[in-house]
Amino acid sequence: MSTPILEARELTRTFRVGGFTNRRSLHAVDDANFAINGSEIIALVGESGSGKSTIARLLAQVYTPTSGEILFEGTPLSQLRTRADQMRYRAAVPMVFQDPFSSLNPSYPVSHGILRGLKLHRTDLDAEGRRAEAERVTEAVGLAPARETLEKYPYEMSGGQRQRIGFAQALAYRPKVILADEPVSMLDISIRIGLLNVMANLRDVEHVSLLYITHDIASARYVADRMMVMYAGRVVESGPVEEVLQAALHPYTQLLVAAVPDPRAKLTVTAKQAAGEPPKVIDPAPGCRFADRCPLVRDVCRRVTPPLLELQPGHDVACHVAAEGLGKGAESMGEAA
Repeated sequence: MSTPILEARELTRTFRVGGFTNRRSLHAVDDANFAINGSEIIALVGESGSGKSTIARLLAQVYTPTSGEILFEGTPLSQLRTRADQMRYRAAVPMVFQDPFSSLNPSYPVSHGILRGLKLHRTDLDAEGRRAEAERVTEAVGLAPARETLEKYPYEMSGGQRQRIGFAQALAYRPKVILADEPVSMLDISIRIGLLNVMANLRDVEHVSLLYITHDIASARYVADRMMVMYAGRVVESGPVEEVLQAALHPYTQLLVAAVPDPRAKLTVTAKQAAGEPPKVIDPAPGCRFADRCPLVRDVCRRVTPPLLELQPGHDVACHVAAEGLGKGAESMGEAA
């Protein structure tokens, strides 16, 4: 297999909370391991506060990992020491934000952000080349005629059009991976499908990978190739999107699937069984963080943190009960980890 574009190894980010006499650690992301390959969309799903956006900010270098490392095309980000290296990485891994109404400067036409980014990151282009590239990426995200669109101000555009401009700005840098943090959550449901199609087009035509952060299982199923499920700072399940949704192995993933209004879905975890709130992950004790809400909890779940293991080809799960059910020996594996 080729080298992943982005890879996280035991990626961890904690934040200090409390006062001077009672300093504690909030574990936003704990020991995350994953890889993003070329021309694929990975959906990162989970409840609010599960750590999804923290992962995006770690990959975007907004946050520095507390421990673990991120590799870009096989090279640890800690080795990107020069400004030129940092600029190349930021162009290769741009971010599209959730709010299309605050991500564009209202004082300038929408061409301003695209051309400014091109001048900063595409030094191979002259002024005429930058203009031509701005028109190309604008049409690539479905905004035509491009020349007229680029002269508009943000107030003249709908939320969906503004979010397409956000993807056009990212595409102008010739990215390898776009970090899309809830890009459709603030849009009318009737126009979300258009933006999801833009994302699919970027993968299929522009050969760009995307990390699609969402709490919407239906949209993840529509557009993603693989899915990662997060709960309380940990990745609890990952694999091909249809396999994860059709044959979820972790009880939390089963809960998410059961909440989707799909008449074909099997209800494996009821709302009553899953009662409770996600834990506040401050100085967490060992054990599965879903244990207090899990209807299948065992004693080992409260004592030993389940590792993320490949229980089926390409399908990783962090669950003692699932491992035991597949004959993997849950307690021995967890203690060995």
